[in-house]
Amino acid sequence: ICTKSNSLNLHCCSLLSVDLPKPTLTVEPERPVFSGESVTLKCEIKGYDGWTYQWYKQDPWSRWTAVSHSEYHTVNGDTLTIRRDTVNHGDQYWCRGERHDRSTSSQYSDPVTLTVKTLPTAELTVEPKRSPVFSGESVTLKCEIKGYDGWTYQWYKQDPWSRWTAVSQSVHHTVNGDTLTIRGDTVINGDQYLCRGERHDRPTSSEYSSSVTLTVKERPKPAVSIQPDHQVFRGETVTLRCDIQGGGVSNWQYSWFKAGSSTAVSNKQHYSISSVTASDGGTYTCIGAVRGTSRYSHTSEAVTLTVSAEKPKPELTSSHKGAAPIGNPVVLYCKLDQSAGWRFYWSKHTQSPENETKPETHSYTISSVSVSDGGQYWCRAGRGTPVYYTHYSDALWINVTGTTRSDSLTVSPSRAQHFSADSLSLSCEGQSDSTGWRVRRYTHSEKVSNCSSDLGSVTGSTCNISSLSTSHTGVYWCESESGESSNPVNITVTNGAVILDSPVHPVTEGDPLTLRCLYRDPKPSNLTAEFYKNGSLLQTQTTGEMTIRTVSKSDEGLYHCKHPERGESPQSWISVRGDRVHRITNFLYII
Repeated sequence: ICTKSNSLNLHCCSLLSVDLPKPTLTVEPERPVFSGESVTLKCEIKGYDGWTYQWYKQDPWSRWTAVSHSEYHTVNGDTLTIRRDTVNHGDQYWCRGERHDRSTSSQYSDPVTLTVKTLPTAELTVEPKRSPVFSGESVTLKCEIKGYDGWTYQWYKQDPWSRWTAVSQSVHHTVNGDTLTIRGDTVINGDQYLCRGERHDRPTSSEYSSSVTLTVKERPKPAVSIQPDHQVFRGETVTLRCDIQGGGVSNWQYSWFKAGSSTAVSNKQHYSISSVTASDGGTYTCIGAVRGTSRYSHTSEAVTLTVSAEKPKPELTSSHKGAAPIGNPVVLYCKLDQSAGWRFYWSKHTQSPENETKPETHSYTISSVSVSDGGQYWCRAGRGTPVYYTHYSDALWINVTGTTRSDSLTVSPSRAQHFSADSLSLSCEGQSDSTGWRVRRYTHSEKVSNCSSDLGSVTGSTCNISSLSTSHTGVYWCESESGESSNPVNITVTNGAVILDSPVHPVTEGDPLTLRCLYRDPKPSNLTAEFYKNGSLLQTQTTGEMTIRTVSKSDEGLYHCKHPERGESPQSWISVRGDRVHRITNFLYII
């Protein structure tokens, strides 16, 4: 800076000192650098021209070494390009400026540290998600590289020769930024797609995404059912059910529609109508939607609900037309000509729901009728929850008559239980007036039948069964042409290995009674057996037999025996009678 002195007329100059300029060092591309990319560094001193630049790199021993033009580094004015295979994560570079007309250099730039990352991988997702595609549906694929912006995407499809070919905009494919939409008629089960990202300002692409394979299934059609089936009665509870099988989808949302209305009457899989009325009758359909989407199943076939105004009334009949002889089986039938699903309830003497018998079948069986079984009977049916009941049937009166001829049926071998495949003979020949008598039976098939070719061979009044089976289990008795009958006997046939040798006829009070455990061949060496009455252990006998010296009425009950190795026998009822035969007469009225 120069000034003028007034007195001496002299000029004085002083020097102004300025700091050395500092270069700015930039990196291209902007960090991070992806593996396989080259890097260009630019050194710049702004506000001053005529600079040349010197480059430095830190070596593994943290020393600064000059970088010059080579096969790994290209120096071009203010830029240094590092070859792609020389770019290492963590490498540090500096630069400074020099001028040939100056003895001093610029300051060093701030260092830059290279950040190198592996190439990002594209992520490919499919819409609809987590479920197969239905036939005719379009599919949208989305390609995404998370954490980095500025990508464009390229799509690829595998051709029939397993080659990956590029997919571009066409009538079959719509490309929109990061999505590819495949038209419905172009979606084929098993087709594979993948994608990758590209950037116009970067020399490398992303890694390819994993491939996705399209799964295409037929659009499912619901199956509908209705309980009770189709025809119901006013006041019943009705449940319509919509089931969708197949399609690979489990999260369905259901909608029920009644004919004539476009508004859903229910959005539940089970649509229940309590206490139906005639206005609920009509046809119903259901459709399923994949929850949270706009994807639908087909519409089901229509199911028709018919509501009858009249409550049904069953018809009650009996297997006996006329008197029911003592000891004979009697079967009552409750007939209801309506749709299925009914359970049956039986009342005796009075219509009392609290005292109803509930075998829940359409028949009610008295295997050996006695005088106490006489009286008035009703039946009714019910179904659903809560139970809807029919009217009671008309009353049916049963009275019992006949004489007891306790031992008129002869059984050989004379016991209540028998092994399957053994033979059995049942005879009415012991009667003084045996002419016209026949063997009758009642089995679990709920039919009364004679001894015939399907049961055994008949000789006179004797029925011979050469090979027993479990189907022969039942009640047997003798019956005359005039309708007189003997007391029935219970015959049990088992496939098991153990039976109880017990009397087939009632035991007289005061007589002895011996029970034995019998076995299929071979006979066990250990005969120890346990004897039970009504499920409770009475005795354990090493001889395999038990004796009651004097039988009393209190000995009546269900008996069986059990062997420790062979198992246990079926149960048989042992009856005890007094020392007199009673004639019991009653009358039958059917109203």
